[in-house]
Amino acid sequence: MALPLVAIIGPNDSRTKAVVQRYEMLAGQHGGSVDVRWIDNASGDAAVLENAKDAIAVIPAGPRAITTELALKLPNLRLVQTTSAGTDYLDKTALGESGVLVANNGGGNSVAVSEHAVALMISVYRKMNLQLTSTRAGTWMAGVTGEEGEYHNLVDKTVGIVGLGRIGSRVARRLRGWECEIIYSDVISIPEDVEKETRARRVELDELLSTSDLITLHVPLDRSTHHMISTRELEMMKSTAILINACRGPVVDEAALTTALQSGQIFGAGLDVLEQEPTPSDNPLLTMDNVVVTPHLASLSVESGIRSTDFAMANVSRLARGEELESIVHPV
Repeated sequence: MALPLVAIIGPNDSRTKAVVQRYEMLAGQHGGSVDVRWIDNASGDAAVLENAKDAIAVIPAGPRAITTELALKLPNLRLVQTTSAGTDYLDKTALGESGVLVANNGGGNSVAVSEHAVALMISVYRKMNLQLTSTRAGTWMAGVTGEEGEYHNLVDKTVGIVGLGRIGSRVARRLRGWECEIIYSDVISIPEDVEKETRARRVELDELLSTSDLITLHVPLDRSTHHMISTRELEMMKSTAILINACRGPVVDEAALTTALQSGQIFGAGLDVLEQEPTPSDNPLLTMDNVVVTPHLASLSVESGIRSTDFAMANVSRLARGEELESIVHPV
């Protein structure tokens, strides 16, 4: 009897063979409950539909490797299992109405993203963008601008974490060693043991915005979080505050942020994500001395890939065995 099919959908490139071998190895490690098939999404929708028509689950191998419209045409599909934390590109309501669930990577990239968020904090506080640019240009420190009072330590700063989930809680754990005061805001209840371990104190969002020296965002992108940081919220922040965004670009109203940074409403920002990606080369955020931008690669690490693909195969294997799934993302 044939095993249930899991379709890995993505571009066919130099990594494909190794990726397929890894998924086949993981399928065996998780009980040999599924058959794995790689499908090149560059072959066209008709070819993808034909090759994936029997699949009970698909794993997009790369950003937006499958669309909601295509997933809805797969007659046996029951799960879209991403290897990313974000699932905002999928219409979870439409999929759910057709009996298809969506799951994310179960925190597979949480370590990398939390480390990156802390790196952004330090980079903005110490103007690492200017230091690196100046030394690479051969001008040593001549290109490093700003008074001494614009350079800061993390010690004794209040860090406000918006979203104390898998990533936010790891940010809090890492900042314990930096002797920071940690406060957080979240729309869901956080277990007492997590609060105790992270030493994070719950406050309302407005209090967090008005009292934090650094504010770091770790929320999913949905209708409730789109532009959750805009003019009103930026005006509540300290003039010395730094905003860190390593979740999704549209969580922040980029036009409002640009204005706040240009006017000195807030001190600086560290951004791994922007509203439009790739961002236009004339985006003023790219050339501001008080802004550090990285190209949405906070999750990029060997360890993230290992954890995320392992979780994905474990979850689709649970599906094949009729077991309870983990990390289901519900529509909001």
